[in-house]
Amino acid sequence: MHSAAYIPSLDGWRAVAILIVLTSHLGLGHIVPGGLGVTIFFFLSGYLITTLLIQEHERTGSISISNFYIRRALRLMPPLVITLVLIYGLTFLGLTLGSVSIAGFTAQLLYFANYYYLFFDAGNTTPAGTGIFWSLAVEEHFYLIFPFLFSTLFRKPRYRTFSRVLLLTCALTLAWRYMLVDIWENSASRTYYATDTRIDSIIFGCLLALEKNPVLEPCAAPSLRLKDYSIVAIAIAALAATLLIRNPIFRETLRYTVQGISLAPLFYYSIRFGKHWLFWILNSKPMQKIGMYSYSIYLVHYIVIENMHTLKLPVALSLFTTAIIIGIYAFFIDRYIDTPCLRWRRKFRQTTL
Repeated sequence: MHSAAYIPSLDGWRAVAILIVLTSHLGLGHIVPGGLGVTIFFFLSGYLITTLLIQEHERTGSISISNFYIRRALRLMPPLVITLVLIYGLTFLGLTLGSVSIAGFTAQLLYFANYYYLFFDAGNTTPAGTGIFWSLAVEEHFYLIFPFLFSTLFRKPRYRTFSRVLLLTCALTLAWRYMLVDIWENSASRTYYATDTRIDSIIFGCLLALEKNPVLEPCAAPSLRLKDYSIVAIAIAALAATLLIRNPIFRETLRYTVQGISLAPLFYYSIRFGKHWLFWILNSKPMQKIGMYSYSIYLVHYIVIENMHTLKLPVALSLFTTAIIIGIYAFFIDRYIDTPCLRWRRKFRQTTL
């Protein structure tokens, strides 16, 4: 039986992801693409959730699907509800930008925001800065199905079948993106926001957890060899290529696949060799703290950024004020919402990452 200890690299990756998204939304999207940060979040989520389910299965011989959903609700819903009530209230009073509607609120609360934006309302009836909640919908749609698949297929001799099903899903998702973009000439938004075109970013993380999980390997890790450095370098180069290649068809189809494949070795080595100098930044205290706050930062940062524009402050003052507001909000959520909810979540699990 394997037991999971706290893995600092995971919070480090959360910090990397939110810093990429934050920097992009601060006006540097042409230099730092926020979409990569979202893809990292997706990959991390798939890896983490699958690892926890594997450990639960090893410990008990099965998984509790009801406990899985209770844990997710206690982790995600309280900060989301508070953020939505606060921003919808302020927008209704005319204190913040955007519009309010029952349909918009319901879509964001019930994780339908991505398809709501695509097919019903392009953000015209929601507060400014809440459009990024589309990514929360993608994850929750995936996890409506994944625990049942795991419970059914994660057992011998069907364990390999599970991985094959996930690989096939990745291939079909890529093919579906090509059809939408190259044959039916859909907009980039269709492939960027929709669950049916983005779930492979989560699945690649699931596959790392299933096939070569650094957490479940023996504790004593050998030193990095030349081959390992080469793999890391190739993965970084491949990620960079996905950002530099500007072909529109590539960007909305193969880009997500290459990013998912490239992230696998980077996650593997950063977790397996977490104390190596190559990954020291992921394990630094500032990155750990940012990673801990990443969810609440994600929820509120774009709302603050969008509304700060109306004040027309000097750039330095605007950035400072934005950072202070986001930091205070994240601290509040962590201290008074996440920490109490963590006590409840621990009643429904025995391992943590």
